[in-house]
Amino acid sequence: MENNLQWKYPEAIVECGWLNDQLGNQEVRIYDCTTYLHYTDNHPLKPYDVESGLNNYKKDHIPNAAYLDLQNDLSDKSSPYSFTLPNLNELATSFKNLGIGNPYHIILYAHNGMQWATRVWWMLRAIGFDKASVLNGGFMEWERLSLPTESTVNNFRPADFEVQLKPHIFVGKEKVLEAIEDESSLLLNALTEDLHIGENPRYGRLGRIPNSLNTPFHCLVDTGTGKFKPPVDAIHLFTESGITPNLEIINYCG
Repeated sequence: MENNLQWKYPEAIVECGWLNDQLGNQEVRIYDCTTYLHYTDNHPLKPYDVESGLNNYKKDHIPNAAYLDLQNDLSDKSSPYSFTLPNLNELATSFKNLGIGNPYHIILYAHNGMQWATRVWWMLRAIGFDKASVLNGGFMEWERLSLPTESTVNNFRPADFEVQLKPHIFVGKEKVLEAIEDESSLLLNALTEDLHIGENPRYGRLGRIPNSLNTPFHCLVDTGTGKFKPPVDAIHLFTESGITPNLEIINYCG
């Protein structure tokens, strides 16, 4: 039974070989979502400095790809916290202006792991644009396969789509506070174990939200290829930690 496990949204993940075959398809738009975090020395109000991946994008990227600047163009810059989700209608407008919309199939990737592309995928899902996929393994796997790259800066013309807001995809502190004592809910911390158990002071206060479990994000990707681990491996990882489908899962990180 387990060997037949499939992703719930298989269309949300595409392989490098498939994308390479689509490079001439005018209805496929590719975006580099790379962002870099430079960790600071135990500063509770600023655990890291954010660096745009634009400069590295200009040096080398997948052919025809444009760049998405998560912090500067797709976050609430009035917030004291990095990567704060903006008003969803404003977010939808920003995405449209950057060329995301119908009839295009949007492909997202990053140079440094899966977390930036998957973050943007969720943001698109929150505003009702579902024709988006994450490149499995990202740029690291693309390079490992010796697939073509370029340095030309690309920009797409604005596009449009019907906005269908899904505000429940992201929750606020009230929902999190309720979940702490709710046996039908589970708080899942995606940070590394040292942060979860309180050995790393990067975010100022040691430890985690009470009653939360820890599944570090890097445990869900293969260390050699940077690709997602197969569903059967992910299921084992979750069930061994007591994470079951009957629970309402609330994910959080830094």
